Amino acid sequence: MASHTKCDPLSWGRGPRILEIFIEPTCPYSARAFNKLDALLDNMGEERITIKIRLQSQPWHMYSGVIVRSIIAASTLAGGKEAAKAVMASIAAHREEFEFAHHASGPNMNATPNQIIERLEAYSGIALKQAFAIPDLDREIKWHCKYSRQNGIHVSPTFMIDGLVQPDMSSGDTVEAWGEKLA
Repeated sequence: MASHTKCDPLSWGRGPRILEIFIEPTCPYSARAFNKLDALLDNMGEERITIKIRLQSQPWHMYSGVIVRSIIAASTLAGGKEAAKAVMASIAAHREEFEFAHHASGPNMNATPNQIIERLEAYSGIALKQAFAIPDLDREIKWHCKYSRQNGIHVSPTFMIDGLVQPDMSSGDTVEAWGEKLA
């Protein structure tokens, strides 16, 4: 493989207002927020806002590292960010298949990383195993982690508008409420 794999940025829209959302894909609150992003972009318009997803791996979500690497891997494939989005959507739709009950028990205690990747492939329709093995994906994963830390992000989801953390935004807000903050 090349020494620098191209990962497609997880960014949608072209507008001057920038919403960055830091998510851990198996987190129920992150999944709820993720599921609203397309509606937000539709409501606001691609010429008005840019939405950037930042992956916030969290160790209490036990397969977080495997999941985040899978999303980054998908971004290197044909379709780039849309392939990554399909993987994220499959996680949001089938969260329990990728998470432990109470962060420490349940049927996933017996799941292997390969089984988790196979589930992602089955639900998303994206072949991930070969891309998952790309050695320098660590570079992109570390960038997401470093960027989160530099911005004081510790929980998911966290929202930033134009570089400023928005502590009053949450996954429970309506798309319209988000739009008002971005207007």
